[in-house]
Amino acid sequence: MAGPRLIGRTVPEVAGKALGKKGLAFGALITDWPSIVGHQLALRTQPDKLVFPRGKREDATLHVRAMGAIALELQHLEPLIIEKINGFFGYKAVSRLRLVHAAPVATKTLRAPQPRPLSMDEEITVMSATATIEDEGLREALERFGRSLLGRRK
Repeated sequence: MAGPRLIGRTVPEVAGKALGKKGLAFGALITDWPSIVGHQLALRTQPDKLVFPRGKREDATLHVRAMGAIALELQHLEPLIIEKINGFFGYKAVSRLRLVHAAPVATKTLRAPQPRPLSMDEEITVMSATATIEDEGLREALERFGRSLLGRRK
């Protein structure tokens, strides 16, 4: 009898072939890059590949394409960007950036996602679903995730 399935077991089946060796973490970086690093930085940078040490799923090196002088700015912002990426994933997924200088960035138009405001009932749903989680960082990450899911425009 088929019942509910954990999404963590379903997503790899669906997305695995599309993302290939790069994995789900890289797919999340690509789709959420503007929300992770900010719209202005995302216009001039692009994640290129995510390389994990052999046998590990943490402390990866993220290769980032950067146009022109933004590479110098990225060097100065590296600790902050790594902190934002790891906050996005909820664990120390990335430990360093490797800049790919003078590489062209895809010229697609990026726009910052604009979720709709949640209703009071939706906000209560998110807060009650995460209220029992003791780890503050995890709870906040799950609240952001819940709000983003509920706030998606149809």
